[in-house]
Amino acid sequence: MNKIRTRFAPSPTGFLHVGSLRTALFAWLMAKQNNGDFILRIEDTDKSREVEGSIEHIIKSLKALGLNYNEGPDIKGPYGPYRQSDRLDIYKEWAMKLVDKGRAYSEIYSEEELQNFRNEAKQSKEPFLYRNFRPKKLNGYKEGQALRFKSEPKEYLYNDLIYGDLKTPKEAIDDFIILKSDGYPTYNFAHIIDDYLMKITHIIRSSEFLASVPKFLNLYEALEIDPPKMATAPAVLGPDGKKKLSKRDNAKDILEYLNEGYLKDALISFMATLGWNDGTRQEIFSVDQLIQKFSINKVQRSPANFDEKRLLYINGYLIRNLDLDELQVLSKSFWPKEAQNYQESYQRKVLALIQERLKYLGEIEALSLFFFKELDVNKNLIKDNNKLREFTNEQIIKMLEASLEVLLESDFEVDDLQLKLNDLLQKLNQKPAILFSLIRIATTQSPSSPGLFETLNLLGKDRSLNRIKQQISALNN
Repeated sequence: MNKIRTRFAPSPTGFLHVGSLRTALFAWLMAKQNNGDFILRIEDTDKSREVEGSIEHIIKSLKALGLNYNEGPDIKGPYGPYRQSDRLDIYKEWAMKLVDKGRAYSEIYSEEELQNFRNEAKQSKEPFLYRNFRPKKLNGYKEGQALRFKSEPKEYLYNDLIYGDLKTPKEAIDDFIILKSDGYPTYNFAHIIDDYLMKITHIIRSSEFLASVPKFLNLYEALEIDPPKMATAPAVLGPDGKKKLSKRDNAKDILEYLNEGYLKDALISFMATLGWNDGTRQEIFSVDQLIQKFSINKVQRSPANFDEKRLLYINGYLIRNLDLDELQVLSKSFWPKEAQNYQESYQRKVLALIQERLKYLGEIEALSLFFFKELDVNKNLIKDNNKLREFTNEQIIKMLEASLEVLLESDFEVDDLQLKLNDLLQKLNQKPAILFSLIRIATTQSPSSPGLFETLNLLGKDRSLNRIKQQISALNN
């Protein structure tokens, strides 16, 4: 069997989102688990849609996720170049083979004439097929004119690794442009030549191309090329489940997720399980597990819904299970600027406290700021608390003063803090949700925090007492 070679072939029309990268991930996993090669090819033949900087962005996105490729525009390989705009002579050479066979001809109709043909087909209540209006006398290739493939319609029965055996009618096949008037090839032509010359064994692409496969098969036959194995991945739908996830509908750049503090392993696991599972109830997979378990024929045939809440759940789960050393390395760029004034050992203690609460690393600043900075008293925190708002200002002050008195006698070790504050609960005949919430607000200026006793211990006695005094002063005023 030939060595498995898969490819990801995006157009440089902007950033990559989850839907695009899932296709790349499937191709990467197939190559990785078979000790094959994964190729990056840039399909940049539609210059009108190209966005400056997109190629660099595509490369950065793949590498940031660990989807490293063996050959590509920045990695020399035996079948380059890997940008289609650098391969124009190759496409012209193959197009001339079709011309010589009588299977390609120059476009002679204007756009206005083509539109008249479409109108004629519409009036006849028939689908527009260019081959029905094909000139009787076909011209060879002429510089400056588009070149069209002369189809020979027939039925096809072929196998798709995801959809299974498919049968297509001859009506699905029509003449189509293979070289545009500017000399650039169309996708329908160029990818077939590239896949053949680059020895691609498996093509994984999205379902939008499924309707075009009969045309591709007709072209493969004309070129006397054996098609690679094909797998059509169903679409990833937007959150509403109504249409395909797309940039136009605010699908996020994958690098934006990474910059917000989503782990690459979480994104990989999330994307892999959009429409795939290994037949078990396992929801989260490591990269190594995916390489071992992934199978293209277990990808479901129905579209998958993008659910950012599930991504957030996966990310939080993986963060909570990180080794603290690894989390400390990953968190370096997410600390508030005030953390620079503290030693890494103190940052590490803060991280250990907030790790259980983190859903993504971008939350570190908000969850940890009070450990590094003295914050202004926010009186609304007490007013907005459903339980504390039932108490008068005087009652709140009395509870804080009682807390201050007890904490003055504590050595601020976690066990002692727990003992003394639990005793205070009994003395005041109060509930933890009331007293502890009040102390938490006074010392952190936050409605929630890690465990109260551990938080007070890390803040230290002086800072904790001073903050309670400031809260009392603010309430008195």
